[in-house]
Amino acid sequence: MTSIPEAAPVLATARPRPRRWLPHTSWYVTALLICSVMIMPILWMVTIALKGSTAVFEVPPKLLPSQYHFENFVHGPATIHFPQLLLNSVIITGLSVVGGVLTSMMAGYALSRLRFRGRKLWFYLFVGSMMLPPVVGIIPLFQLFRDIGWYDTWLPLIVPAWLGGNPLFIFLARQYFLAIPRSIDEAAKVDGAGHFRIFTRIMLPMTRPAWITMAILAFQMSWNDFLNPLIYLYSSDKWPLSVGMASFVSGFAGQTPDWNLYMATNLLYMLPPLAVFFVAQRYFIQGLSALGGVSQR
Repeated sequence: MTSIPEAAPVLATARPRPRRWLPHTSWYVTALLICSVMIMPILWMVTIALKGSTAVFEVPPKLLPSQYHFENFVHGPATIHFPQLLLNSVIITGLSVVGGVLTSMMAGYALSRLRFRGRKLWFYLFVGSMMLPPVVGIIPLFQLFRDIGWYDTWLPLIVPAWLGGNPLFIFLARQYFLAIPRSIDEAAKVDGAGHFRIFTRIMLPMTRPAWITMAILAFQMSWNDFLNPLIYLYSSDKWPLSVGMASFVSGFAGQTPDWNLYMATNLLYMLPPLAVFFVAQRYFIQGLSALGGVSQR
């Protein structure tokens, strides 16, 4: 009886696993370097805000102050009447954001869901106006607002936003509405809903990332707007913080301004936009990323 020879064991050559940690590590190092370059000016602002008036000009400069002057965050805002200017900025920015977002969403809904003659022409005009620099209309708008008695009031800074004055927001709203199936409109109309109820009850909740993105962008543009308030507002008690911060430096004619007080006030000026962005950043990223999946019609 012959025995069956056992099969020789097959030695599998173990392949070395690729070092996947290397590309991840290099990516994190690169991102850290980029973030450090971008955050360094903010850290330097904090350092100057905590220094004394003479320590700002020390050579070589020190990253950490020898003495911390937290009173700069009190004396600096008091120099420009910070509470009054803050209230002005909140009122102007709040009304501009509500008006700009609401009218842009309404215009985008009309251009995407309603059938009327010249719809594409109006859309092309809106998109084409994005190519014009804003400074083109400064002189005619100033003459218009002056003739109707709006000079030295907040109306030139608020009313244009309520008239759909941002073509970018209209374009963004239209693209979002085009991504929503029309069967939703038809089902709502069968149930007896009109365009107003469809817009408020169905479209606005479904396009939340879009109008939150518009609100963040509109808030930052209105909060940091310097040219328009400088043109239309003459009285200093009506200035927003953007103009007030500029007067903080220009008010010291022939003298070196107190940069520590200026930086302390500037940090407080930066807090509201940063807070708005960090609170709603999830919707902001969703709003921008979803544009890539919207079909053009």
